Amino acid sequence: LDQTMNTFQKTVTALCLGICSGTVIFQDNFDAGIDMSTWKHEITMGGGGNWEFEYYANNRSNSYVENGTLFLMPTYTADRLGADAVSGAIPTTLELWGSQPADLCTGEAFYGCSRASGGGNVLNPIQSARLRTAGTFSFKYGRVEIEAKLPKGDWIWPAIWLLPEDQAYGLWPASGEIDIMESRGNAPGYEAGGSDCFGSTLHFGPFYPEDAYEETTEQYCGDDLSLDFHTYGLVWTETEIYTYIDDDSNRVLSVDVTDQSFWELGGWSSDEAKVKAQKSKEHKAKYPPNKKVKDEMGEINNPWRGQPNNAPFDQNFYLILNVAVGGTNGYFPDGEGGKMWTDASTTAFADFNNALPLSSWTSPALQINSVTITDDV
Repeated sequence: LDQTMNTFQKTVTALCLGICSGTVIFQDNFDAGIDMSTWKHEITMGGGGNWEFEYYANNRSNSYVENGTLFLMPTYTADRLGADAVSGAIPTTLELWGSQPADLCTGEAFYGCSRASGGGNVLNPIQSARLRTAGTFSFKYGRVEIEAKLPKGDWIWPAIWLLPEDQAYGLWPASGEIDIMESRGNAPGYEAGGSDCFGSTLHFGPFYPEDAYEETTEQYCGDDLSLDFHTYGLVWTETEIYTYIDDDSNRVLSVDVTDQSFWELGGWSSDEAKVKAQKSKEHKAKYPPNKKVKDEMGEINNPWRGQPNNAPFDQNFYLILNVAVGGTNGYFPDGEGGKMWTDASTTAFADFNNALPLSSWTSPALQINSVTITDDV
């Protein structure tokens, strides 16, 4: 376990929501507000590599605590800068470079620290929050339980997930990603899954775009998850990773690598599986210029050779809580649910911005009551 212990990490044995028992290594009930020494705000317009419509900031409009509940609240950028500045009617440059350690831009990729409107360009029309424990707390193996209430509102994309503290096996997805919960704020019945559904996914692969997440993703659908708080759980051991909702028996995603490695699970050790993955319809649609068929690619090097079966998920990971909005990576499929932009359009930001405000945003915040991590599963 990472040695960067903080005030929310306990060394006592505790009962975890009636489900798990063990030594609590991290706990935050947000009774004292946001602990800025633990939760670090990301500050960027980069859109998560998905050309999402939000930018992330550190202010109390988008991240705040009320009555012991953490709110991650998306708002309209126009409320801060004005509609003409966002649309480019008055050309405006939004700079996030910062000048103090706590307000420095955290992601320069994809024009993340400086963007300008005008000449057909639109500023990110949504302002939101993304908190992480990178550099303050990370762990390897254990049980995570987060009590959360999901947002209600079209095109809202909440997530609770983990990324590696160190890129021990290389750049994404070689070092892995664990998505405990990803959802959409669209109404129940939305074709891709609305606020009555969430997905759990593991991302892994030797390099981008070789990501075998299709082998390790599952979706849960049930009651509207924006109406009440639910427990989103993760159990992570040397041989198994699984997620659940409310009770350990309500499994969502379950991946066991007792008898096979992630290299084998991803299909790179099998010619037949490799060809199947490379001809995936989704991958062909998303990456036509980059994706090569097996005969052109030849052999792929294994970044986890000589490591345990569970590599890359054998390293310390940190926690991320965020609310994104929209994007052009296919998470919100074209032509469904009244989507007002298309992923291939050069005016996607403007098309979305022109539709604001959205009447469906009746409860747009991701609300979190508690985060508990124990080392005993």
